[in-house]
Parts: sequence; structure tokens; C-alpha cells
Amino acid sequence: MYKYTSRSEKETIELAQNMESEKFPNMVICLEGDLGSGKTIFTKGFANALGIDEAVTSPTFNIIKEYTSGEMPLYHMDVYRLDGNVEELGIEEYFHKGGIVIIEWADMIKDILPEERLEIKIRISEEEENMRLFLINPIGKQYEDLCEAVL
Repeated sequence: MYKYTSRSEKETIELAQNMESEKFPNMVICLEGDLGSGKTIFTKGFANALGIDEAVTSPTFNIIKEYTSGEMPLYHMDVYRLDGNVEELGIEEYFHKGGIVIIEWADMIKDILPEERLEIKIRISEEEENMRLFLINPIGKQYEDLCEAVL
């Protein structure tokens, strides 16, 4: 388990950009955290580093947004509204499309997540309004190597 403290949106974006520099096909990043904790900010930073020029917004109502203008496809998911009902969406198919999958509220679909993945829990600091604690759990060798390189 790795810990990273971000004191601003800029630092959250830098963390995401550093992780993007170690990207690989079929990478899955699972984000967990309360509303306003920075899940979409992290995703924006990652997308920007990938060279995606579209505006990245939370896919709350779409569930899945696909961005294909960068170095690799980015599949951004927000599964909060699914209530665990994922059968018809084919989410698992995205894990093998050769792109990068970032899932907000991933803890709600734990049953279908790939065995190897990067889990990031974001906690809002009670002391400082803009401070976030990132608890980063790499599951699998590629994710452990990524964390060793970045953190």
C-alpha cells in the first residue's frame, strides 16, 4: 500500500500525469472516494497527459465515455448509478480493448473487476480543505512496478 498526499488540484493532476507516464495497454485504475474528493480531477490529469484534447467530465449519466484522440484510448466510467447492475453494459469487454480504463466508484462493481488492477482510495482531509490522501494499492506486478517508478 502506498500513500500520497495532495495539497491541491495541481498536485492531484501531477500524480495522474506521473502515473500516465508508466501506462500500458489494458491498464485498469479503480477510483474510490466521496463526492468532491478528486476522482474526476485525477482522470482529467491522466487524460491530458495522454494527449486527449476533449473536455473530460464525469460520465455520471453516460456511465461510460470513450476518448480516442490520445496516444491510447481512454475509457472513463462512473458506475455509481448502476447499483451493482452491470450485466448489460459489457464493462468487462473494456478491460481487453488495449486502452486504459478508469472507473469511478469501482468498489460498487468489485465482482467484475479484473484480478490485476490499481486501486486508489481518495480521502478528503478533515484539517485542510484542499488536502487529499491517496491510498494506492497495486494488485499485480505491472501495477507494483508502476508504483515503484512513480511514488
